[in-house]
Amino acid sequence: MNNQQISKIFNNMADLLDLKGENVFRVRAYRRAAESMGSLAKEVSLLAPDELGAIPGIGKDLAGKILEFIQTGEIAHYEALKREIPEGVLELLEIQGLGPKTAMRLFKEKNVKSIDELEALIQSGQLAGMPKIQKKTEENILKGLERRRRGTERRPLGQVLPAAEAIVRRIKENGAVDRILLAGSLRRRKDDVKDADILTTSRDPQRVMEVFVGMPQVERVLSRGLTKSSVILQDGLEVDLRVVEKDSFGAALQYFTGSKAHNIKLREMAVRAGLKINEYGIFTIAEEKRLGGREEEEIYAVLGLPFIPPELREDRGEIEAALDNRLPNLVKLEDIKGDLHVHSNWSDGSHDLISLVRGAEEKGYRYIAVTDHTKGLGVAHGLDEKRLREQIKAIDGANKKLRDLLILRGAEVDIRADGSLDLTDDILARLDIVIASVHSGFKQSESQMTGRILSAIRHPYVSIIGHPTGRIIGEREPYPVDMEAVLKEAAHYGVAMEINAYPFRLDLNDHFIKMAKDLGVPLAVNTDAHVISHFDFMSYGISNARRGWLEARDLLNTLETVPLRRKLKACTDRKKNGT
Repeated sequence: MNNQQISKIFNNMADLLDLKGENVFRVRAYRRAAESMGSLAKEVSLLAPDELGAIPGIGKDLAGKILEFIQTGEIAHYEALKREIPEGVLELLEIQGLGPKTAMRLFKEKNVKSIDELEALIQSGQLAGMPKIQKKTEENILKGLERRRRGTERRPLGQVLPAAEAIVRRIKENGAVDRILLAGSLRRRKDDVKDADILTTSRDPQRVMEVFVGMPQVERVLSRGLTKSSVILQDGLEVDLRVVEKDSFGAALQYFTGSKAHNIKLREMAVRAGLKINEYGIFTIAEEKRLGGREEEEIYAVLGLPFIPPELREDRGEIEAALDNRLPNLVKLEDIKGDLHVHSNWSDGSHDLISLVRGAEEKGYRYIAVTDHTKGLGVAHGLDEKRLREQIKAIDGANKKLRDLLILRGAEVDIRADGSLDLTDDILARLDIVIASVHSGFKQSESQMTGRILSAIRHPYVSIIGHPTGRIIGEREPYPVDMEAVLKEAAHYGVAMEINAYPFRLDLNDHFIKMAKDLGVPLAVNTDAHVISHFDFMSYGISNARRGWLEARDLLNTLETVPLRRKLKACTDRKKNGT
């Protein structure tokens, strides 16, 4: 939870410093620190003080501010900055698409002091004609308002899961618990969630609840009892904790994991068999004889079903597949042999090649693909043909010294607005893997965007389409694209679709992953790592892959090195030969 709170504070500080006209490099430093904190895989409060300086973008001054927040719950410099800016402007800064300077102008020229006032002015047409406020600006602000409303209801998995796991650790360490697990949509690993549900058994429920409601991140206690308590955290997230009997833990876990649609179908099956299911167990209706409930598997077994993994429980055919013994053998994290989308400090990554290799070796990987941005993404210090040739030479040199891991030569090339790539074919031909991604022009029409991606798929050297819909959960909607057409073309040419494991992307989503699988499209779960700790995000991508019914055989990066390279080459050969 500290990571996200500190990230938000640093972003806000960047906005406030921007408003004051501070040095642009100082503003950027806070933005980079915010990005690092927001994507940090490990809870920052668990790090030793000397480890803070190893976080990219965190120097001595910012490390001190992080420690200050952990120890006191606030940062004095941030509080001082807020006092210099009108309160109404601070509220307006919460709207994505509304920059700091526009927020200040609205306050000064239109006396806008709240989000509600701003929305009313737009709806009444009173912002029309203001300098630099175009119709498109108003539309973007309204979209930002809508995203903010949705954000108060549902949050990205990557924001909630670390917070919930930290709470589970705290209860384990301080409460007399026997079993404790997350439930609800968190356990099903939905890409966005409304709240957090925790289930436990305990010898001392009173002690468990004391620990839970007494956590420092608790803003408000909604209810407190021996079997259930609910709290609101400082960032507004609701967390519910239930203590259940040991003999009912499995039944309660199944019941509170959901989904609602999945559970309804199970209960209908039970009724037809003369049974009933609830959070206490599974029983015969006639004699009310208890048939199971201590373990979750018992609920399914009594109904004649194999265990259905939580990620599949959305009533999308999983029960029918279970009845027919057609459930997939879902991919596991340990099936992954490497990461095919990694950035180094040759573009906007934070580490050199050898540091990335060491991080990958710690994961037990056989290979990584270094796929730095290319020249079309100038903001990321993208590589042109000359610099990419130099990097290829450096990779070849490093590979001569490596024994247990191979660095694949790659690039993440930009798909331009017309569908062309931003590097020449002669340099692309020297790469082992080419990821083609859209990084601009998100407002093209569906037909334009679809044609743009189809053109990239047909390019002879493109191996993978990166983060295919461009979404950022809670911040940016997917761009308009006919994904069915894209996936059919990818299946035809053997081009893989990426499941980007960055927890605020998770792109593709589970719906399109399942569609890709059904169409025979190869896929790859990649972290898009810019920092070594981002390798830990692979687990998010695997969860999304499991929600899309994927097995190990559906993914490129479950292959060993030789068959992977063979498959990548076959994709290129197929397109070159026009087959």
